[in-house]
Amino acid sequence: MFLKRLLKNKIGLIGVIVIGLNIAVALAAPLLATHDPLTINLEAQAVPPSAQHWFGTDEYGRDIYSRVIYGSRISLYICLLSVVLATVGGVATGAAAGYFGGLVDNVIMRCMDALMSFPAILLAIAILAALGPNLYNVIIALGVVYVPRFARIVRSSVLSLKEKEFVEASRAMGNGNIYIIFRHILPNCTAPLIVQATASLAYAILAESSLGFLGLGAPPPAPSWGNILSDARNFMMENPMMTVFPGVAITLAVLGFNLLGDALRDVLDPRLK
Repeated sequence: MFLKRLLKNKIGLIGVIVIGLNIAVALAAPLLATHDPLTINLEAQAVPPSAQHWFGTDEYGRDIYSRVIYGSRISLYICLLSVVLATVGGVATGAAAGYFGGLVDNVIMRCMDALMSFPAILLAIAILAALGPNLYNVIIALGVVYVPRFARIVRSSVLSLKEKEFVEASRAMGNGNIYIIFRHILPNCTAPLIVQATASLAYAILAESSLGFLGLGAPPPAPSWGNILSDARNFMMENPMMTVFPGVAITLAVLGFNLLGDALRDVLDPRLK
């Protein structure tokens, strides 16, 4: 029923297609790439698109098409793992805050408020400044940045569910707190979590691209959409196409996740069933 309603939603179908194409391109990068994305060719520096180099080359003569294709792997890998990390951390902290309440709730939620008081990209930069810029630290930084969003959603759901009759019945049967949280409460929080996770994937792609553009993402020469744009910024006037193709890749990925998130919000809304 869920898949049928999602596929009947035109916006959701477009989002699924766009995301599916992005994932397919990332998985099939070795087959789709026409050149080695790391090979330097000083005789073909910053050339415009041609039959040999479909998207042109960068300042080192590296094929931009191949770098964009391989860049999808790094960008999607970072955003997926960072959102998984944020989901796990947010579910754990939000469930504890909502279920136990009192001092536990105050301490956890004041920490979440403190994290949310910083702009996401500035907080990520601060974390990377402390940990050092590399692939896994980017995942940690983005994961920490998005934990409060999940924690607030889970906490509000738990607060409304923990006094329900089925929870009281489970408690009266002698079941422990951990069992009640994982068996009865969290399964009823999945709908808002799925919507938030999908929206966070779009934000994570933008944040990863921004960090890569600033030189804090995947370390060179590994290609990511952000550092491809960063390499091209000095040639925007001479060869603007160097920035167009990685920019289009970022736009399509973000658009796909946003469209899917909007569709999931409609499909999972019980008032629309």
